Amino acid sequence: MKVIKLVLKNITRRRGRFVFTLLGITIGMAAFVALLSIGDNLRSEVTHQADALGANLIVMARADCPFINLSVLSGEHLPESIPREIVGQIAAIDGVTAAVPYLTVGASVQETPLTLVGIVPDEMKAHRGWELETGTFLSGDYDRSAVIGYGVAQRFELGVGDTLTFRGQEFPIAATLQETGSNDDISVFMPLSVVQDTFGLGDYISFIAVTVYDVTNTERYIAAIRDIANLSVSTNEDMLNSVLTILGSLNVTLQLIASVALIAAAFGIINTMMTATHERRREIGILRSIGSKRSMIFRIFIFESGLYGLLGGLAGFATGFVVSRLAVPLVEQNEFVSVLGTPDTAVTFTASLMLTVLGLSIAISVLSGLYPAWKASRLTPMEAIRNV
Repeated sequence: MKVIKLVLKNITRRRGRFVFTLLGITIGMAAFVALLSIGDNLRSEVTHQADALGANLIVMARADCPFINLSVLSGEHLPESIPREIVGQIAAIDGVTAAVPYLTVGASVQETPLTLVGIVPDEMKAHRGWELETGTFLSGDYDRSAVIGYGVAQRFELGVGDTLTFRGQEFPIAATLQETGSNDDISVFMPLSVVQDTFGLGDYISFIAVTVYDVTNTERYIAAIRDIANLSVSTNEDMLNSVLTILGSLNVTLQLIASVALIAAAFGIINTMMTATHERRREIGILRSIGSKRSMIFRIFIFESGLYGLLGGLAGFATGFVVSRLAVPLVEQNEFVSVLGTPDTAVTFTASLMLTVLGLSIAISVLSGLYPAWKASRLTPMEAIRNV
């Protein structure tokens, strides 16, 4: 207890230095928490969007580009390049339980870009398991109405009876979907045939989501689909892995940036503790002259640097939480990471993350204090008092 009281007295003796040293470790840990959280949540959100797609196979004109795969997961506009007749041929393959066509078109609502998705109403509703918040779902392939996601309704204050305008044509809103937590929330849905006619796209679609009866025999289904047309077919897992590979590189980059801040904080602690060692020579000399062992001097300085780590870790964790929530809306403006979702759900902290942050902060601080603590413990009473 005497050691702890002495440490508390020492760190508050120079309050300005204490505050600035604490700020150094706080900023370093805040950067680490914010960047690590954003990177991890990018991965979890991509996985969530892949699960929400509800398909075993994805059929596209080209699937060898991770950015195209990301567009599928994020609901971004994809070129229309697959004849619609292919859908029926794929659905007729033995063992295929559903072949659901998607036509994604870039559109805007109140001058804000979003994705308009052409669908086969009954098939899509059953495939995605949608429930309605309000209104009545599309009645058929030629219903000139629209269904909007929960996020679109909230953001633009739209509801049943309001109208949307695309290519100079007005379309009444027939229903609003319940919140799904996926990109369905930020999309507008209309019958496939109506979207094709409105935008002059012919009888083409963007991609096909295929579900099969036997998921252990996907290679056979892939071969059968490729026999029908010269198209790229990838499993949901392959598509997800290709996107996560890029996100893995992004995660490494973010962690390297955070590491620079942590290294700077570590040198700040070393500088503070070395200065304290020099300034407290008289104190060290007195402690040594009254019988204090070198191990006690060493513990005093280690406890002091560890306390910086504990307090800085707590402050950095809280600051990182705030920074993450402020940064997510800015990150979402980047098309590549638009799968993040809403700011309210993008940042998630757990007890394990907090323990990791505190452990890392204390470890860095203790390691930074080892050399100053060793220097202080090597001082003899005569050396300490002579240099006062």
